[in-house]
Amino acid sequence: MLNDSYMKKRHYLALDLKDDLTLIEEYENHHAHGLVWPEIIQSIRDSGITDMEIYRVGNRMVMMMEVDHNFDFDKKANMDINNPEVQKWEELMWKFQQPLPWAKEGEKWMKMDRIFKL
Repeated sequence: MLNDSYMKKRHYLALDLKDDLTLIEEYENHHAHGLVWPEIIQSIRDSGITDMEIYRVGNRMVMMMEVDHNFDFDKKANMDINNPEVQKWEELMWKFQQPLPWAKEGEKWMKMDRIFKL
């Protein structure tokens, strides 16, 4: 029998926050344990994301998503567009976020490529 970890894959994404300590603190407060809206947590789980962590240094963030075999970025984007609560959350979060310098118009979290593995 295969271990459950063989069925999962990780993706890493990056995004910047606006370089304002007050806004950064407020953004982190929105993400404190138990404060992310339950509809957002449910949407994340429904898309096939089984675990998610966000790390920050300065105003740069990295998100780790562990996903099951059914996860698809396009499917997740479509689910988000059609979910009014996700749209409200994204609008609120955009108050704190800014695109990476090389992002195309409308791009937020950008998928990172692994360049090294031990």
